Parts: sequence; C-alpha cells; structure tokens
Amino acid sequence: MKPKLFLITPPFTQLNTPYPATAYIKGFLNTKNIESVQADLGIDVILELFSKEGLEAIFSQTTISDKPKTTNAQRIFALKDEYIKTIDSVIAFLQGKNPTLALQICQEDFLPEASRFAQLEELDWAFGTMGTQDKAKHLATLYLEDISDFIVECIDENFGFSRYAERLGRSANSFDELYEALQQEPTYIDSILLSILKEKIENIQPTLFLISVPFPGNLYSAFRSAQWVKKHYPNIKISMGGGFPNTELRSLSDPRVFEFFDYITLDDGETPIELLCNLVSNPAPLEGLGEFKRTFLLEDGKVVYKNNSTQPDYKQSQVGTPDYSDLSLDKYISVIEIVNPMHRMWSDGRWNKLTMAHGCYWGKCTFCDISLDYIKLYEPVAASLLCDRMEEMIVQTGETGFHYVDEAAPPALMRALALEILRRKLSVTWWTNIRFEKSFTADLCLLLKASGCIAVSGGLEVASDRLLKLIDKGVTVEQVAKVTRNFTEAGIMVHAYLMYGYPTQTVQETVDSLEMVRQLFEAGVLQSGFWHQFAMTAHSPVGMFPEQYGAVPTSPPLEGLGVVFANNDIQFIDSTGIDHDKFSFGLKKSLFNYMHGICFDYDLQEWFDFKIPKSKIGPDFIYDALQKDANFNIKPTAKIVWLGGKPTVEHFTKSKKGNSWEMLSLTFHDKKESFTIQTSKNEGEWLVEILQKISISNVKTYSFQEIKADFEKQSEDFELFWYSKPVNTLREFGLLVL
Repeated sequence: MKPKLFLITPPFTQLNTPYPATAYIKGFLNTKNIESVQADLGIDVILELFSKEGLEAIFSQTTISDKPKTTNAQRIFALKDEYIKTIDSVIAFLQGKNPTLALQICQEDFLPEASRFAQLEELDWAFGTMGTQDKAKHLATLYLEDISDFIVECIDENFGFSRYAERLGRSANSFDELYEALQQEPTYIDSILLSILKEKIENIQPTLFLISVPFPGNLYSAFRSAQWVKKHYPNIKISMGGGFPNTELRSLSDPRVFEFFDYITLDDGETPIELLCNLVSNPAPLEGLGEFKRTFLLEDGKVVYKNNSTQPDYKQSQVGTPDYSDLSLDKYISVIEIVNPMHRMWSDGRWNKLTMAHGCYWGKCTFCDISLDYIKLYEPVAASLLCDRMEEMIVQTGETGFHYVDEAAPPALMRALALEILRRKLSVTWWTNIRFEKSFTADLCLLLKASGCIAVSGGLEVASDRLLKLIDKGVTVEQVAKVTRNFTEAGIMVHAYLMYGYPTQTVQETVDSLEMVRQLFEAGVLQSGFWHQFAMTAHSPVGMFPEQYGAVPTSPPLEGLGVVFANNDIQFIDSTGIDHDKFSFGLKKSLFNYMHGICFDYDLQEWFDFKIPKSKIGPDFIYDALQKDANFNIKPTAKIVWLGGKPTVEHFTKSKKGNSWEMLSLTFHDKKESFTIQTSKNEGEWLVEILQKISISNVKTYSFQEIKADFEKQSEDFELFWYSKPVNTLREFGLLVL
C-alpha cells in the first residue's frame, strides 16, 4: 500500500504567510515520489471566524444570560451590525484584493472602533511616515484586535491570533492540565477547527497524518486535531514533529500522550518520516517493530525512544525545494500591529522561507540550545542550489520575497548567494538573521544590498563586553556598532535582539546596556530592536551547568516529577538576588521612543519608577567607536568585484608647461546618477579591460593579488594607482573589495 500523507500546521502561527515546516517536508517527499497534501489550518480557521457568517455566529453565541461584562465588549456587541457589515471587505483589503478600501478606512468613520483605537492618539505622529495603504492596514488590524478581545471575553478565553491556549503548552512539565482540557467539550473555536479538519480528512483520506507543532501556541490545537482523527479514523497513523517537540519533549515519558499520537519524531524530519512511510506501507506484525529514527512511541504501555535505523539523515542538497502547493497563498492577510520595522516584516507581506545553512556556524552562545542537533550540526547549502530553489519557488508562488530563516546566516555564504543572485539577474527581496561579526565590511554590505537584501536581525543580547564574553557571543559592543553602521550606510535595516536578566548581570550593567542602546539609536545605526528577558532552557550550557553561571535552579528535577511531558524552560534564582522583572517596562518604553527617533535627551532615570545608578558609559562611546579608519590593509586573497556597467570612453590630450600626454575620460551611469573619471591613456585602457573581467556578470572572480599582478605587467606602483582619486571614485560607485 502506497502511503498518502496529510501534513498540517494547527492554529495559530502567522496570518501573513505559511509557517514553512510542512512546505519543507512536502518538498522532500516530492523527491521520494510520496504523495502528500498540506494545509495551514490556522488561516483556514481565522478566515471562517472573521467573515460575515462567522461574526453572525459569534454574536449569536453571546446570549442575554452571558452578556458582555466589560464596557468594551458591550460596545462591540452594540455595534455588531457594523462589524458584520464591514468584515468581508476588510479581510479582502488585508488580502490585497481590495486596495481602494484604504481611502475609506483612513476617513476613520468607516470602521467601528473599540478600545484598541485608544492608542491612536499616541501613534498619530507615526502615520506621517506611513502611506495610505499602511495606515489603513494598521487601522484594520486594530479593528480585528477589537473583535479578538470580544472573542476572548465572551467566546473562548484561549483565543489569540498567533497562538491558541498557549498557556497550556508553555513550560508544561506535567501533561495533567492539557489532558484535562482535552477531556472537556470542544470550544467554539475547536468546533470550527474540527469541522474544517473533518472535510479535509474525508477528501484526502490519508494513511499517515503529520502535525507540525512549531510553538507552544500550536500544541492544544494539535492535540485536539489528533484526538478527533483518533476517534473517527483509528486506522490513520498520527505523528507529531516540529520545533516544540524538538526542544520541549525530549524527556517525554507520559503514556497518555499516545492516546492522541502514534509517534513523535525529533529534529530533522526527513528520515524519520520516510521510515514511518515505510512502516505504514509494510506494517510490522507487532507494534514497535521496524526501523525508527529519533522517534517516541508506546510499547507495552510504556513510552520508548527508538533510534535503531542506520539510515543517515539527508544532506541539505538532497531535501528538495520547499513546495507551497495546496496552500492558498492568496488568502493570507497582511497586518500592521505595531510601528516596529522588523516586527512589521514578520506580519506584513508574504515571504517564501528558505534556509542557507542547517544549524549555526558559531554554535557557542551559552544561552542557546547548542547541545541540540538543529543548532550544533552545521551544514551550508551551495549558493547555486539556493538560487535554483529561489527560481523554482518564484515560479510556483509568484512571490519574489524571501525570508532566510537561519539560526545565523554565514557571511561567506551570504556573499556567495549575493554574487549568484546578481549574476543571474534575479530581482528579489530578502532578509535574514546574522551575527554582528567583523566579516560584514562596508563593501560586503553594499554587495548584499545590491542583491536585494533589505534587512538583517542579530543578537546584540547584553550590550556589555563582560557579559558578551560570558555568553561567548564572540563580539564586542564596539564591533557591533561598526557592523550596524556598515549595514545602515548600505541601506539595509538593522534589528537588534536585546537581552536583560542574564545570570550575574548587575543593575549597573543593565543601565549601561540601555545607555549603549540609546547611543546606537541616536547614532542612527540601529533602526529596530526588542528587549526580552533571559530564559534558562534545559539544553543550553547555562541550563545544563547553572552553577557555573551563578544561577540556582528552582524547578523540580525531572526525577522528582514522575512521568514527564515537557522539559525546556527552567525556573531559577540569580545568585545576585536582583529582581530583573522590574526593568521590563522601562527598557521597552525607552526602546519604543528611541526607535522613533525621540527622547534621546531624557535622563535614563526617567524611564523607571525606582532608583537606578548613573550610567558609567561615556556619552560619546558609540560615536568614538564609529570614527572610520582608512583601510590600507587589503588581503591579497580578497575578491574584487565591479557592480557597475561598461563606461563610455573619450580620448583627449592634456598639456602643461609645453608637455602633452594622452588621457582617457571614462563616463559611467548608475541607477541614480552619472559620473566621470579621468586617467592616463595606459591606465584607462587597462581599467576598462579589468572592469569587464571583474564585472559581477562573470562567473570567475579575481583576487586583489591577481589584479595587482595584471596591472604590473605594464605599469609600476599599483598601490599608488589603487588609492588614487579615480579608483576612490569607483569605490564609491560599486568597485568592491570582498
């Protein structure tokens, strides 16, 4: 029997683009000629809920006896006809199908308004930089959030746009609470989910049902979906994989989980799923027999972990191109929740997701789960293969935007990818996550920009050199400042992940970190950021050896828990005894203002309602770090690339004090302007020839040493020529040293 797979992402993840896990797996299954169908049940549920019929049903659920209690919900209920009247046109607008509605939304008398619109007064100034479409998207987002508030109060307290019943999945060492919730009657949201699932299962009739659970907010719906299929289609085998089990369920021992699932696989899913397909096609005579790769299952009433297959994992070059077919890409909705440039990219617009490299090339940060294979096993993908996949996905999806979802994209591979994109003359837009390392020179950033890179995000984490060393981040604050300047000057937006509350972090270091961040924004080298409080995880060096980092775990040890469900987040006490929670509001409020270019002159004390020490960071620390030094030290192996075109050449004669000599005038045209340089005849002719050789369109690249040797066949003093005014002008217009 040939297997037929049904892959889902359960509610809820993102509204604007599919989470890529099922597309990755479907792409792999295609290489094995295994039939599969995928669905994002999150967007399906949202669109059914947020429709004319959906709102009519919601408001009809709210009877007189359980009338809304808060003034806000009462207002929404009173305006229910306005919501029902406008919902379909608003959703169509957010799907990009009804752009003219923006003009009406911006009149601010079209949408009914409840409490979410109260923040508009604070954000009015931000709309000065937003066009009509963006402003309308933001207003429409507030409108949807108002309806969401009503659903939470009156219909289902667990509802959330990008998560559902997340509380039940987060840090759930015990399965008890989630298990108990699953014994209750399905909620109203559940009923919509199960209705959609029923129709798809009946149409597809799979033999293997795969549920990808990326986050805690997908867990409850995953179990609800599995529960329904187990009850109504007991012959269908059900397996869970994804980010949540990969990090949280590695110590799983609770047999009740397998009332819902037959298998739970960890880490890279390709080989484990292929083996499950083999098992479904040729069932073993006894349950548990057969080959498995990193798979939990139930044997004799006990949870066992089987990894008895000798079949290796697939190389990244073998896993195929992510396949987005079956997903209704035109149904996703773009929202603008907050005026944060990077967070907006997460929620606005549809992105094709790809990975440059499996794992992390650095793999040392002590707060990160570096003991797990998805981080520690580093394997890059060739730039040519990445571009092949990009071209395939453009044809399939019609979208030219790519989000590279790497742990940290390697600079050398980013360079190779940018060169390949430019050689193929692809018109694409892409962004990714990086480490702020010194390899990101000004010239490399210009190359990335030319290839379509629009933004990078990276972990500055704790803006303190002592703590960065303790974290083993491999960077300094000064280095981060220079790298962020290079990206910013190239026109690439920079987002910094910021951390507070790392073990042994002092109050002084938190204040000094904030001052560093203030100066980075004031200098204009950061455009976006987000503070998050440190969380200790079981698979990070800090979690495995807390005493080495000055932390005392307070979570009970696993052996004291009996049967275990999830194990990842570890509660702890900092040996310093500092309450890091109290900094949260002030750090986030100050950052919100800095992101919008205001309040740099505020004393740091003004952000906190408790006494903080003065910063010990000099007021010009970042400014001084950013002072450029002329770089006269070029590695002989550095690649020299010309992004510009072929010049027009004019000959002329220059005379001085009775002497005359032949000269060349070279005129170049880039996208913004034209410029002219003048050289001697010999140097000019050599320059025209060498620019053709090092043009971005050529596959072969030339090193600095090779160009120097070529020049010196006919002339002397290459360095004198290289640092001359004509070449410096070319350096400003696309002559790059990489």
